[in-house]
Amino acid sequence: MEYLDKIDLLKLPKHVAIIMDGNGRWAKEKGKLRMFGHSNGVTSVRDVVEGADKAGIKYITLYTFSSENWNRPKLEVMAIMELMVSTIAKEIAGFMKNNIKLNAIGDLDKLPAKCLKELTAAMQKTSQNTGVVLTLALSYGSRREILHAVKSIAAQVKSGEIEIEDINEDVFEHNLFTNDMPHPELLIRTGGEYRISNYLLWQIAYAELYFTPKLWPDFRKEDLYEALLDYQKRERRFGMTSEQVN
Repeated sequence: MEYLDKIDLLKLPKHVAIIMDGNGRWAKEKGKLRMFGHSNGVTSVRDVVEGADKAGIKYITLYTFSSENWNRPKLEVMAIMELMVSTIAKEIAGFMKNNIKLNAIGDLDKLPAKCLKELTAAMQKTSQNTGVVLTLALSYGSRREILHAVKSIAAQVKSGEIEIEDINEDVFEHNLFTNDMPHPELLIRTGGEYRISNYLLWQIAYAELYFTPKLWPDFRKEDLYEALLDYQKRERRFGMTSEQVN
């Protein structure tokens, strides 16, 4: 609780997005198969969501499985999907107890039927919860999301629902997967890499970026609080001068 005590709870980001990197390397360091890292990464998710709830963060979005991850070895992909199904089933009671609303974005129709069924059921069951909104980015790629939005808007223009002159940022954002949540103000990436990896490219235009060498299975709520403290030291100017924002 040491870090949490130092955080200004009135200056928290509403939305924190996380790239959970390092599961495979963590397992390899321990002489284990990659799935051992993915399994232990679930503990980190649980702890970080609990920490976000204690701090008062409303939205947490996790890069769970990218559209590019389908290119991984078939056995690993299958194992990840099975882990997802079993994890959602185990965590649903905790979601209800802690008032967590489960959400998902991405090309969800590409998920295995069993996985999609479990995910959909969990989202429906938690839909009335009013606590932290936990969003899983699954089969997600930001470029694909942007193309999806462009095609959706083009279809609306073709059908006469809107005119080309009506297209603005609000219209575009309404057609993104994230249309019902605020933009992330803080993006955290674990694992020591300094990339965005096709994640929420439109949405993080003004997000603060925080990179840590800690591998995801070792990341805990205290690490989240450390990132929040770093965030609160930064001056967010949005193109203005320091004098204008202070």
